[in-house]
Amino acid sequence: MVVKPAGLEAMIEVFNAQYPDIEFVNAAVADGAGTNARAVLTTRLQANEPPDSWQGHAGQELIGTYVAADQIETLNFLYEENGWLEVMPETLIPLISEGDNIYSVPVNIHRSNVLWYNPTILEENGLEAPTTMDEWFTAMDTLQVNGIDAPLALGEQWTVMHLMETILLASLGPDTYNALWDGSGDWSSPEVTTALETFEQVLGYTNSDASALTWQDAAQLVVNGDAAFNIMGDWAEGYFREIGFEPQTGYGWTPVPDTEGTFQFLSDSFVLAANAPDREASIAWLTVAGSKEGQDAFNPVKGSIPARSDADRSLYGEYLLSAMDDWNSNMVVGSLAHGVVANDAWKSEIDTALGLYSAGGDIPTLQSGLTTACQSSGPCG
Repeated sequence: MVVKPAGLEAMIEVFNAQYPDIEFVNAAVADGAGTNARAVLTTRLQANEPPDSWQGHAGQELIGTYVAADQIETLNFLYEENGWLEVMPETLIPLISEGDNIYSVPVNIHRSNVLWYNPTILEENGLEAPTTMDEWFTAMDTLQVNGIDAPLALGEQWTVMHLMETILLASLGPDTYNALWDGSGDWSSPEVTTALETFEQVLGYTNSDASALTWQDAAQLVVNGDAAFNIMGDWAEGYFREIGFEPQTGYGWTPVPDTEGTFQFLSDSFVLAANAPDREASIAWLTVAGSKEGQDAFNPVKGSIPARSDADRSLYGEYLLSAMDDWNSNMVVGSLAHGVVANDAWKSEIDTALGLYSAGGDIPTLQSGLTTACQSSGPCG
């Protein structure tokens, strides 16, 4: 996920109105997944020619790469000067910090633990949106008996990692899930074994051509009536609306079973480069990025919610309002697939372990691979 141009342009308009004497140079690289943009950024950093600020995923994707290399500044002073600690959830701050230092300004929030469903299919089969894993398995069994062979739509491998993170959360609960990422948990524990066995059980309800599908392809199986469920981040809601479906009739949503009360998040965030060529101008940009006006300009266009708790609710639609309510009341935990809880090296090793499992591996081998990944690239060493 990268910042969509329209959302960024809306926030740049706010910046230009507030700081007319500063020229904003948008050097963003057009690149759907962010791969090209990160390559350009790496080249600039290696040449000691950093941009004043850049966007990445909040959490370890930024901290594990750029803090370790002393390439970004701490932002505690901005949070204190602008009162942001009072308007952002308390459980968010540790996830964008290293020790006592905050390193990014989250401009938006997406939720990863969302179960999207086709309301018509559920109604025709006498089912309601499941809230527990047992209810979900019963519903999918019913759907298979009634002719829907793959009730859960799945796509390419990163969506498998996305699915796994939500099942880990559902099975372990937020505290034990968090412990896996800070080094206090045990990837080899019986609890993780049970969670991975549940993950394997869930995979048994998915389509056999998953590896050939994009996340959009998988999501479309649900609204087209070829599947009943899809676990995907809430950017799927923007996609559903974009292709002409309406909330509650074309698609419905609920937290992934057994995760109600927990908001598994990811965020587009901006940083301040160490030795930024135009440091004061960058601080001005970050001030807008963290402001109510900036976030309310950015998010209705992006299809996400503000990190701040004081948004203008009149600007947001039905799903985003429900996400906003949950963001401001739920316990917040971080996403694996989208950069919050694991640095790039650790995430890559997890991806390798998942790939081997998907190619015909078993749960003991997968769990061993996840344990080794934490020891070699995470905090378990």
